[in-house]
Amino acid sequence: MNQHKLHSVLESMRLPNGAYVASTSDDYDYVWIRDVCYAVMPYLNSKCTRYEKAYHALLSLLRKYEWKLDIHTEQKPQYLHEYIHARYTRNLEEIPVEWGHAQNDAIGIMLYGIGQGILNGKPILRDKVDLRIVQKLVNYLECLEYWESPDNGMWEENVEVHASSVGACVAGLKAVKTLVDVPEYMIENGANTLNKLLPCESETKETDLSLLSLIYPLNVVTRQQAIQILDRVTGRLERKRGIIRYEDDQYYNEGSEAEWCFGFPWLGLCYEQIGELDKMNEYWSKTMSITPETGKIPELYIGGTDIPNKNTPLAWSISMAYQLQVRMNEMQENVS
Repeated sequence: MNQHKLHSVLESMRLPNGAYVASTSDDYDYVWIRDVCYAVMPYLNSKCTRYEKAYHALLSLLRKYEWKLDIHTEQKPQYLHEYIHARYTRNLEEIPVEWGHAQNDAIGIMLYGIGQGILNGKPILRDKVDLRIVQKLVNYLECLEYWESPDNGMWEENVEVHASSVGACVAGLKAVKTLVDVPEYMIENGANTLNKLLPCESETKETDLSLLSLIYPLNVVTRQQAIQILDRVTGRLERKRGIIRYEDDQYYNEGSEAEWCFGFPWLGLCYEQIGELDKMNEYWSKTMSITPETGKIPELYIGGTDIPNKNTPLAWSISMAYQLQVRMNEMQENVS
């Protein structure tokens, strides 16, 4: 697979405002905070401006809805529409339909991405207003008491305390604590909850694809915890064409759970994170086995088939595969 092909597909989903649509399908032709953060990860160490422009779009979005932050830094949301919304139109406007907007991991990964960008010399914060928004996001998580706050999680589904959400907030708060005021107890409480939950994702899920985020990119677990997570995910969730999100997942389930394409490259990136390069190479090969010649990697293959769903290409899938390909190329160059 040509690296430029994956890059070209990813770029086809970038909007003029700097954000990314999750997919070009009718179902996913929207901007999700989380998906933008994952989509733009390949550009963290790049000289181009795509990384900061994506975060400028997200910060502009939150500036528009700062009034909502003002309310919910003082009182907890009672209804899902009161939370910071998870998805928006291409013009970064809220969508007035019911949705599982309680997604603390999206706020956590955004804070993490801001901190990482600044650490890498990116001009993420344009002015004092951007900095004020970052502070209010911290205050929002404090008001929520995120370490014990049930949310919809990465998959926007059942409301419970999710390890992947708590871990994202811990990593995000650590990433911005040199920029704004982050009470230390917030990080400590989150870390305590995370250690109690792991290696499970939640009370109802002993393992879940979303747990990989705690290894890569968040790097918020110990090596031993990472190995436990990886052993459970590969042992119980891995299938021929991808990784199922969790056991008995009903999304696109036509006799068996849907097999998510970004699971293979994500595992490769996680194994690189813990230094197991043979396993990294193994999952790169598996990624290539399910990547179409066009480079348009789908969201998933319908369980037990080679039929992709309509959310093709998925920006998150392309981003994960692109990041792993860059690392594989770098590794091969170092060997030669």
